[in-house]
Amino acid sequence: MAPQREWFDKDYYKVLGVPTTATEKEITRAYRKLAKQHHPDANPGNTVAEERFKEISTAYDVLDDAAKRKEYDEVRQMVATGGGRSSAPGPGGFGFQPPGPGGGFRFDTDDAGGIGDLLGGLFNRGGGARRGRPNAAGPRRGDDLETELHLDFVDAAHGVTTTVRFTADAVCSVCHGNGARPGTSPVACPTCGGSGQIANDQGMFSFSQVCPQCAGRGQIIEDPCPQCHGTGVEKRAREVKVRIPAGVDDGQRIRVKGRGAAGANGGPSGDLYVIVHVLPHRIFGRKGKDLTLRLPITFAEAALGAEVKVPTLDSSVTVRVQPGTQSGKTVRVRGRGIVPSKGAAGDLLVTFDVAVPTQLDDAGRAAVEALASVITTNPRAHLETDAPVGGDDGA
Repeated sequence: MAPQREWFDKDYYKVLGVPTTATEKEITRAYRKLAKQHHPDANPGNTVAEERFKEISTAYDVLDDAAKRKEYDEVRQMVATGGGRSSAPGPGGFGFQPPGPGGGFRFDTDDAGGIGDLLGGLFNRGGGARRGRPNAAGPRRGDDLETELHLDFVDAAHGVTTTVRFTADAVCSVCHGNGARPGTSPVACPTCGGSGQIANDQGMFSFSQVCPQCAGRGQIIEDPCPQCHGTGVEKRAREVKVRIPAGVDDGQRIRVKGRGAAGANGGPSGDLYVIVHVLPHRIFGRKGKDLTLRLPITFAEAALGAEVKVPTLDSSVTVRVQPGTQSGKTVRVRGRGIVPSKGAAGDLLVTFDVAVPTQLDDAGRAAVEALASVITTNPRAHLETDAPVGGDDGA
C-alpha cells in the first residue's frame, strides 16, 4: 500500500509508548492497555478520549501489520535523515514535469503539503493545496471499522464461527455504489474531461489542481440515486460472519479483511476489526494458554493422600494428591489447558484447597477430638508464641 500522509508527521511508536524495537506482543500489550483506558464506552461524552482512542487504534493498525510496519519504518527513516516527503507524484509528494513545447514548467502540488501551500500562495491560488487529496479521481479505499464481540469462555477456548452485528456505511443497495439513479450512469465531467484535475497556468508555470466542478471525481451525477443521494454509500445494519480462532484471549483484535466501510469511486472496502471480550468461566481461570482451577480436598485426602477426579474443558482427569499436601499447593496437568489454533497446548494448573467442615455431628466431633489427642506437633512452634514480647533488655 502507498504511505499515508500522516505517516510523515505521526510517531506511532510514541503514540503507543513503545520503542521502535518493540515486539508484536509488546505492541499488542501496549495497545490493549491504552485502548481500555481511552475507549469511548469508558469515557462517555469525552471527545478528547475518543480522539485519543482513534489515534491509538490507527497506530496499532499500522504497527500490528508486518507489511505496513515495514513501509512505515522506511518512511520514518527517510524523515529522520532529512529526506522529507517523496518527490514522486502521489500521496505525500509533489510532481514536477520538465518544460513542454511551450517552454513552461508544470507542478502537481495537490499533495505537496506545506510546499503546495507556499507555492499556491505565491501564485495567488487562494486556499492552498488540498491535503491528502480526499476527493481525488479514481478509486479510494474505505475506512477500517471496529466492533466488539462478547464470547463465552468455552467458545473462546475452542474457537467458533459467529456473527457480529453493527451499523455502518455500506455500498448502496439501490445504485450499487455508482451514485446514479437506476437506469442512468454518471457522465464525464465537462470541465476536466474526466481526469479530476485542471491546469492553472501562471505564466511560465502551470499548476494542476482538483477540478472544482466534480471535486476530483472525474464524473458528474446528473440524476442522483434517491437512496444515497449520489454518494454511493448508505448507512445500514450489517451482519458479518467472523471465524474466531481457538484460544483467542480477552481483548484480542480479529481482522476480517474487506468487511469494513465501503470504498469510494469503486475502491475496495476497508477492513473490520473485532475486539473480543471473553466472559469469565464458572470454575476455570486463565493465564495465557494455561487454565487454572482451585480444587477442594478433604482433610483426610490431604493427610493420607488420594487420587481425585479433576474437570477439564473436555473431560475429567485423575490427579494424585500426595500425603501431607498443604492447602495452596499447585500441581500441573500437562496439555490439558487451552489448545490454540497454532502452537502447543497449555497446561491445567490445579491448586488444592483443604476444606474444613463447618458442622460436625457427635461421631464426627469425637473422631476429630481423638485425632487431636494423638497429634502432638505444634504447627506454630516457629512463631515462638510463648516467648515474652520485646525480649529481656526492654526494662
